[in-house]
Amino acid sequence: MDTALPLASTSDLFSPVQLGGLTLTNRIVMAPLTRSRAGSGDVPGPMNAEYYAQRASAGLIISEATQISQQGKGYAFTPGIYTDAQVAGWTLVTDAVHQAGGRIFAQLWHVGRISHPDLQQDGQLPVSASALRPEGKAFTETGFKPHVTPRALETSELPGIVQDYRHAAACAKRAGFDGVEIHSANGYLLEQFIRDSTNRRTDAYGGPVANRIRLVLEVAAAVIGVWGRERVGIRLSPVSPNVSIAQDSDPVGTYGTLVDELSRLGLAYLHCVEGETIGPRNIPGGFSFADIRSRFSGVYIGNNGYDRALALRARSENSADLICFGRLYIANPDLVERLRIDAPLAEAPKDTWYGGGAHGYTDYPNL
Repeated sequence: MDTALPLASTSDLFSPVQLGGLTLTNRIVMAPLTRSRAGSGDVPGPMNAEYYAQRASAGLIISEATQISQQGKGYAFTPGIYTDAQVAGWTLVTDAVHQAGGRIFAQLWHVGRISHPDLQQDGQLPVSASALRPEGKAFTETGFKPHVTPRALETSELPGIVQDYRHAAACAKRAGFDGVEIHSANGYLLEQFIRDSTNRRTDAYGGPVANRIRLVLEVAAAVIGVWGRERVGIRLSPVSPNVSIAQDSDPVGTYGTLVDELSRLGLAYLHCVEGETIGPRNIPGGFSFADIRSRFSGVYIGNNGYDRALALRARSENSADLICFGRLYIANPDLVERLRIDAPLAEAPKDTWYGGGAHGYTDYPNL
């Protein structure tokens, strides 16, 4: 077998591609990256618009995770998409991206238990599928504080959660986004329902797989009702232990069933973290992302640890339709061109990843 690296000049990685009703200029996706630089009221501003416009050569930008409600917030200085002021702020961003020729989806986010009373309205407890305290600390405006034991959501509250997603999706539409991605990964609320390690419920949303995936499917249906199938994607992390969430006892069965149902809904794309979020591409024995992809009828986006060589090979072998890059986009706003010509890549110091101003955010130059 020829193991030589495919040539960029012959790869379709840099060629236009269809995503639902959209034509993307290439198959490179900018991953959602939390940067904690929203203003007062969790409102994006001109600096955020400049940052995203600088990276608009990506075929698709997926916005940083954006909370659907105050309850959904888990990190200081992250943006929301549920108030008029937030819609106005995000409109600055989408206008700037579109003027630069780009496409951008909003990632809709509820962190569930990965929060702290300091981030909640009136100091209330965070919520989750079950009252199980996560390990680790929450990033609040006054520093890191240990996570607390969350409150289990009542069954009667779940239609309200779905409505919050529906409302946020409508706000994203008003703000001029090209579509939305449902964040159902990395140990946040929807995944807290999906995995039996964090879901100990005995109602219609707990127990068997069909019950544990019920909430995410209801959310997906609600968001489709706002946007239509061709403008809605979803992110999953079937084997990632991110933010102290233990593995599901049967990830093959649980996530396979979920993907089958998502495929029936006709979502535009499935975005998978292949391995450990912000970690190695370690995949447990018996789990196959190729199988997950084969069970989904829409576009498949591969994510996690991709570099130029792995991206070119993935397209050569057709193991992913689109390739998502995250951390490389922090210091390389012109990443598409750098990858195309195999130019050196800049590195971003970790101490500027989260919070702060323009330094380490909009001051990275193009080639």
